[in-house]
Amino acid sequence: MQCQRRPALSNRFEMMDGETSWVIHCNDDTARDIDEFESFSELSDEGNQAASAVSLDLILPDDLLERILACLPVMCIFRAGSVCKRWHEIVSSRRFLWNLSQVLSQKPWYFMFTSSDEPGGYAFDPVLKKWYNIDLPCIEKSNWCKASSCGLVSFMDNDSRSELYVCNPITRRWRKLAEPPGSKFSDYSALAMSTSRVSNGYQISIVKSKQVPGNFYQWDLSIYLYDSETRIWATSSTEVFTGWRAGDESVICDGILYFLIYSTGGGAPENRHGLITYDLSGRSSHGLLIRNSIPVPCPLTCGRLMNLKENLVMVGGIGKQDRPDIIKGIGIWMLKGREWQEIARMPHKFFQGFGELDDVFASSGMDDLIYIQSYGNSMLLLFDMSQKHWKWSLKKCPVTKRFPLQLFTGFSFEPRLEIAP
Repeated sequence: MQCQRRPALSNRFEMMDGETSWVIHCNDDTARDIDEFESFSELSDEGNQAASAVSLDLILPDDLLERILACLPVMCIFRAGSVCKRWHEIVSSRRFLWNLSQVLSQKPWYFMFTSSDEPGGYAFDPVLKKWYNIDLPCIEKSNWCKASSCGLVSFMDNDSRSELYVCNPITRRWRKLAEPPGSKFSDYSALAMSTSRVSNGYQISIVKSKQVPGNFYQWDLSIYLYDSETRIWATSSTEVFTGWRAGDESVICDGILYFLIYSTGGGAPENRHGLITYDLSGRSSHGLLIRNSIPVPCPLTCGRLMNLKENLVMVGGIGKQDRPDIIKGIGIWMLKGREWQEIARMPHKFFQGFGELDDVFASSGMDDLIYIQSYGNSMLLLFDMSQKHWKWSLKKCPVTKRFPLQLFTGFSFEPRLEIAP
């Protein structure tokens, strides 16, 4: 196991100013807005405003200024550290980082990979409505498995499934975890993560599914759990599924591990997918997982699971009854007990941008925000759960599509400065 220290705040501010790690990107039609934001310091040329601003800064005690700065969006905190020596010392202090931990969760960002091979890409900030060029640590390819929770992101290689890292994408501090147990070359692996906002400790789960040799209908399923407090992996459950297999989609909500399963034996379209629930605290009894599966609400494609305020939410394409591989809409559901409650269905004017083929979009989200992205386009569609409101990101990811079949994928994460793996 390895742990990399976070660079000092001063170094990170220099990287941002030099545009080697943090680069702001925007479209031409937003230049006016950016100029207004960037030129805030120019107001100091006006005598009365400058005097009042300076005097206000002088009379504010450090603890009150810390509380005010802690409420700013993450990128504004970076900029605040460049205002003066006092502000720089405040945002670099341990007490300030503690104050940050007491602030409610930040709006999640969305990181979009711009290559099917390379791990580079841009992160979208929904508060300032800007894209930032971020160099993710540890990850070597964009197709690695990813899971995020409370400011931390875990990456696992998609080949041997033996390399596993946890990092903070904002501070770039990371840790390499011990190799997970079980078969290195499983057919499918689903990664999930849960982080405590109180202790900052985290759990990581891996659901591995491997076909029984010579039998297409039987699949060995194993669940492995990692605890950051003990730094030890444990084999939590093993079972043989008949006619079903796990895939690469899982999430942890309020101490429950959820993962999608897929039929290997045909059957009606509405029965091609299911949901498994696994209590991480009680550790479900051996051999009962498949018996307690929950059916999905409709013929499903592109199903994605996410934790929104400890509630399980699923986004997926609604397949046609006669052609389940063709989607007629995109829906959002929340699990209530063992029943699915439909939260929203994408309006047709937005759905037109996603086509009518299977696996044409990805989705990810947390808090109250869901991102939906077409694999063939860098535009982002946002859905606000609290306001039940759909909208485009307006600003495209600043990347040029190099060839017609170039695909774009991504994941959401919460930007936080104070948490470390």
